[in-house]
Amino acid sequence: MTFILGITGGIASGKTTATKTLEALGIEVVDADIIARDIVSKNTPALATIVEHFGQSILLKSGELDRARLRDIIFADPTEKRWLENLLHPIVRKQIIQQLSAIKSPYGVLSSPLLFEKEQQALVNRTLVIDAPIETQNTRAALRDNVNQQQINRIMNTQLSREERNKKANDIISNTGNIEELQEKITVYHNQLIYKMTAL
Repeated sequence: MTFILGITGGIASGKTTATKTLEALGIEVVDADIIARDIVSKNTPALATIVEHFGQSILLKSGELDRARLRDIIFADPTEKRWLENLLHPIVRKQIIQQLSAIKSPYGVLSSPLLFEKEQQALVNRTLVIDAPIETQNTRAALRDNVNQQQINRIMNTQLSREERNKKANDIISNTGNIEELQEKITVYHNQLIYKMTAL
């Protein structure tokens, strides 16, 4: 079984930069966010179930899911949020397991913002948190995603606190500098991981 590293972090902490850096180093990455988007793409069984539950108004004219509308509904109603999670999370987990089992690189990565929240850490051998102060996350998220503070808070409320996340992690990389600094830290971490694996 291939060694799997789980990477997580709060919104705008630098997970994408970390995983792109590892991909450039030849490491295969399974991204839970991409899987979650793909399983509700146009004409999928999961999207059909969502439409059956919420009605046709949940679709855009193109027939694709109106993600903004769905987000507003589930953040306003915890019951609807639970319904959606109960539908999607088992499908996401199954896809994650399938993709992880197909990895051929020296080790693989599972990138997931809800790694600990959804107990996906059980699918990996080691966990790495990309950590940034909340103020930094807020600034980056607002600039990157063009979202307001209320939307950022909603997303943060679905995730563990920074303290809880860091407490659960095997390893933590602080991302308070620029992209180049994070890329360098990730490259050093990667080299150390490869060295440990080859030394066994």
